[in-house]
Amino acid sequence: MAIKIKHYIDCYIPVTTCNLRCSYCYVAQQGLFRQEVPRFEHSPKDIREALSVKKMGSCVLNLCAGGETLIPEEVVQIVRELLEEGHFVSVVTNGILTHRFEELAAFPRELLEHLFIKFSFHYLELKRLNLFETYFANIKRMQQAGASFTVEMTPCDEEIPLIPEIKQVCMENLGALCHVTIARSDVDPDNRIPHLSQHTFEEYKKIWGTFESDLFDFKASIFYQRRKEFCYAGDWTLYVNLGTGDVTQCYCGKKLGNIFDAEPIHLEAIGKHCTQAHCYNGHSWLAFGDIPQLHTPTYGQLRNRITVSGEEWLRPQVKEAFDTKLYKTNRKYSLWKQFKINRENRK
Repeated sequence: MAIKIKHYIDCYIPVTTCNLRCSYCYVAQQGLFRQEVPRFEHSPKDIREALSVKKMGSCVLNLCAGGETLIPEEVVQIVRELLEEGHFVSVVTNGILTHRFEELAAFPRELLEHLFIKFSFHYLELKRLNLFETYFANIKRMQQAGASFTVEMTPCDEEIPLIPEIKQVCMENLGALCHVTIARSDVDPDNRIPHLSQHTFEEYKKIWGTFESDLFDFKASIFYQRRKEFCYAGDWTLYVNLGTGDVTQCYCGKKLGNIFDAEPIHLEAIGKHCTQAHCYNGHSWLAFGDIPQLHTPTYGQLRNRITVSGEEWLRPQVKEAFDTKLYKTNRKYSLWKQFKINRENRK
């Protein structure tokens, strides 16, 4: 049976605590690190019910914290509940909490086939703390258990002299180079969301483009470009705070409701008046098809790698789900409805 994904939902885990201290981390830039780990107001079963397939359809749910996603003990059970509900679940992690990966790897195989782990590759911190063995062992553990994964590095200027070394470590441990994202500054007074580097953007692209990462290449192609097309974020894709339950259209836009309320979420596309300087996470929103006329790679293409041995990082079911274009599984608005939304959002 073909996999039909209805929504991509970015789920914020309300945690800013972290066991690493990366110079480029946007949480560190804003001074948001907190030492205490907050408790969830709602149980994993409550979260499952709030995001049930009956209410939302089959979804790709991306779980990501401000700090380290897997620090709260509840997260593993949340992941399991959402997998058992029938969703595809993605977890963003720094990859060093071995006991959490032991718990995840113990899930039944049929659940692991819908699980994707985004291992953030914080090279300098792993080197400083001598954690390479732990990190790559956890990747191997999840891969052997049957989960899909990717390895993504946030580049910084301090790593530039180490690029040959980083590539060698990747090839020796992964059989492929890591993917590369674009580091951003969230403290720019003009809200431009610029790349985080002393190098010009053209220099930055040449330096980090040597990793031949489809993720980096696509993000570089849309960085600094304000989107003016009609965007379906707020309908096909959503941003949900799993602590409060609040649902917003994207990182900007209006509140659409609360997943824990009895009232249904009022889905409404943000349209063509996005307030962000550019779509800095367009590798998810745009790759899943929020702007139908914009030609983009699939999310699966941006996350996958083929190793020297011919293995793929994405398992078949996750690959199929990640290759979804949401304009094929959802209805587009009429021109009249688009006009009304654009007129309202212009006010």
